[in-house]
Amino acid sequence: MFTLPQKDLSAPTTCLGPTCMQDLGSSHGDDLEGECSRKLDQKLPELLGVGDPAILSSDTSYLSSRGRMIKWFWDSAEEGYRTYHMDEYDEDKNPSGIINLGVSENKLCSDLLSWRLSQSDMQRVEPSLLQYADWRGHLFLREEVAKFLSFYCKSPAPLRPENVVVLNGGASLFSALATVLCEAREAFLIPTPYYGAITQHVCLYGNVRLAYVYLDSEVTGLDTRPFQLTVEKLETALREAHSEGVKVKGLILINPQNPLGDIYSPEELQEYLVFAKRHKLHVIVDEVYMLSVFEESVGYRSVLSLERLPDPQRTHVMWATSKDFGMSGLRFGTLYTENQDVATAVASLCRYHGLSGLVQYQMAQLLRDRDWINQVYLPENHARLKAAHTYVSEELRALGIPFLSRGAGFFIWVDLRKGCRGSGRCLQANPKWLKTPLPLRAKSQVTNAGELVIASWPEGPAATVDLGRSGAAEDRLWMCHLPGRCLTWLCA
Repeated sequence: MFTLPQKDLSAPTTCLGPTCMQDLGSSHGDDLEGECSRKLDQKLPELLGVGDPAILSSDTSYLSSRGRMIKWFWDSAEEGYRTYHMDEYDEDKNPSGIINLGVSENKLCSDLLSWRLSQSDMQRVEPSLLQYADWRGHLFLREEVAKFLSFYCKSPAPLRPENVVVLNGGASLFSALATVLCEAREAFLIPTPYYGAITQHVCLYGNVRLAYVYLDSEVTGLDTRPFQLTVEKLETALREAHSEGVKVKGLILINPQNPLGDIYSPEELQEYLVFAKRHKLHVIVDEVYMLSVFEESVGYRSVLSLERLPDPQRTHVMWATSKDFGMSGLRFGTLYTENQDVATAVASLCRYHGLSGLVQYQMAQLLRDRDWINQVYLPENHARLKAAHTYVSEELRALGIPFLSRGAGFFIWVDLRKGCRGSGRCLQANPKWLKTPLPLRAKSQVTNAGELVIASWPEGPAATVDLGRSGAAEDRLWMCHLPGRCLTWLCA
């Protein structure tokens, strides 16, 4: 683990990364697989010209400072992942092994997807698929993406293929957008807790930071909810970023939110977009969980369903198949933006992040098979997600553990405040919450960063987890939980 700078736990409402990089270990990215387990006595380096890059590695003479920083990200992730693979939990063969909670994957419908992708209509090879194509993606795929998003996002008018760019996954989308929208060391606002790998995505190529909009669990009135994002909190975070000399270039929204499962109402989305327009900020809306809403009463609405966007030239929508279709290994993501300059700049980076023609053909076939998606896959996926969610919810209730859940995504946000206590740099859990009579020992700091922990207890499995992050000190003992076989990771 890193020795992080200790800060006043009641403030501030923002923290800038990667200058402080406090959320680095909060998850793994889609490309940097694994948990970020690190030595307690290793100092957190300042990155990208802020400090001495030589401390990033013991032997970096062959690399530039940027290369050393990139290698450091990789080494940090791989250390924990190697540890996990050397001691994987198995109910029979290795019951005291490590349970990996560090991967956000839906494995509940692998059988359905394997069957569909193996059908004869998916197997086609023709010369055009083996040759260079438009870097935005083959036109036939972009047309299918536009139709798919028009239908499932319920757009008031058909979306246009010329506004679509396809890349190899959401990580590439974040990285490309950060690079083309921001100058080095500029920042995006992002509400916390959040999908921590975004730190890496915006940093590795673009040298872009994150300015945190801290949310807390306190309910202050009849019309409020825990961890609620408001324009007032956005304004506060923006002012504090400016006071620290950091230029904020945009706002990142995840809807449904990861890991809280929160779903922004159309009215809230409109308020956030108006705030962004007022300050001339780009808005990146990540809707990667839009088809993973398993409670019908929730009423999810895509930002593309709004009758009118306050600033369409600065609103950019992401979607990918990694979560909704459980195909994180296929590597497919798409950007929808009406700003042709942004689309062209991102498409230029598709030279390095594009999809093979064969995968593009398969994706077009899948997206156009509306009957299978609507009648087979989505109903079954929602049913299995709901069953897994119900199972974990009932277990948590039986154990007396409060939790927050919104009926979307792969996550349950668990409140550990009543059963946990901070003791120096360690966390102990109430033993009655465990199936073993011995207390959980977490090799971690309890810091404002929501540090990653490797938790273990005698005669039981070890679990790689993170603590949650929010504005108030007592809220840092919220965390996610694993819904059945649907693996998840825990965010800062």
